[in-house]
Amino acid sequence: MALYEHVFLARQDLAQAQVDALAEAATKIIEDNNGKVVKTETWGLRSLAYRIAKNRKAHYVMLEIDAPAGVVAELERQTQINEDVIRYMTVKVDAHEQGPSVIMRKGADRERGRGNRRDRDDAGGNTGFGGE
Repeated sequence: MALYEHVFLARQDLAQAQVDALAEAATKIIEDNNGKVVKTETWGLRSLAYRIAKNRKAHYVMLEIDAPAGVVAELERQTQINEDVIRYMTVKVDAHEQGPSVIMRKGADRERGRGNRRDRDDAGGNTGFGGE
């Protein structure tokens, strides 16, 4: 079987529970057709580079899939019909990434960086303004 990464963007006005339901529906389509979802990542509500169907933001979800090609065709067909999904993309990969994806690592690094900066500012007493 081949390895794929399937990313879809859901409308911004959906609740997180509805986005999770979309991911579960995609997982069910894959598993019903003898495929397997290796990992599911929800990247959250993120800004779009440009407006798509009056949406400035979208919920991003990535599925790592191990399945035959026919499963991907059926998944894309079902995704295209769903009005809650505004964009999707499936890419064939040689191997799945171990651990979190780059997007998830970037968010974790950003959070870690914020905490360190706050700790430095509190410890040193320097606010960064001149004249002290």
